Amino acid sequence: MPYETLDVAIGDDGVGVITLSRPAARNAMSTRMMEELRGCFADFYVNPDAAACLIVTGAGAGFCAGADLKERKGMTDEVWRRQHAVLEQMVRALMDCPVPVIAAVNGAAIGGGMELALGCDFIYAAQSARFALTEVTLGIMPGAAGTQNLPRAVGVRRAKEIVLTGAPFSAEEALAWGMVNKVCADDRLLGEARATALRIAANAPVSLCQAKKALDKATELDRMSGYAFEIEAYNRTVGTEDRREGIDAFNEKRKPRYKGR
Repeated sequence: MPYETLDVAIGDDGVGVITLSRPAARNAMSTRMMEELRGCFADFYVNPDAAACLIVTGAGAGFCAGADLKERKGMTDEVWRRQHAVLEQMVRALMDCPVPVIAAVNGAAIGGGMELALGCDFIYAAQSARFALTEVTLGIMPGAAGTQNLPRAVGVRRAKEIVLTGAPFSAEEALAWGMVNKVCADDRLLGEARATALRIAANAPVSLCQAKKALDKATELDRMSGYAFEIEAYNRTVGTEDRREGIDAFNEKRKPRYKGR
């Protein structure tokens, strides 16, 4: 599907790269970008075999400056609510995406841009990356699951400090606080994210999907309920061809050839 604000490329290796492409606006999310991101992630929900792993990054020197405040200037309350409803659907589509998603934050990730990264499964950041949730400085508050995903990454007390001050912080601080998995040299960010994506993509697709679902429940359910969910997810892998292929490949000392079924 052609997009106006995104570049989406899926390689023969199964790794898809979704690039936010409004560099002149620091990749700020216009209504159109919100709609296209919503549609993009929804497409992977419908067609999960289209890619084995996804990377989200930004064009140019920045990741995403959040919602496009120039577009929002003069918006009526009703139009604002409609636009935000699109954003809410986009966030849900991202978090429901069965394909693993890595955020490769190549520059500033501010407001909704940081929330977009937090909605991914994990984050790699360039050394030059900067983060902030600045909403309270603008008379609003995070509304793209930031108050839910951030505490799960850094703890409630640190999340309160980040959200209530609106202060920016560095990639190294994000790493120390547990929000970012890895800090990379700027010129190696995409390469390192791709290397991890390739390692993920080499695994059995059904196993990846089911494991991701179970991991997402770890902070939402009590431990025994979460374990019950894990077993339900696990049992869906038992009858697959890929499960038998994985065991055969191990015993035959060769790489498995997974088919996603």
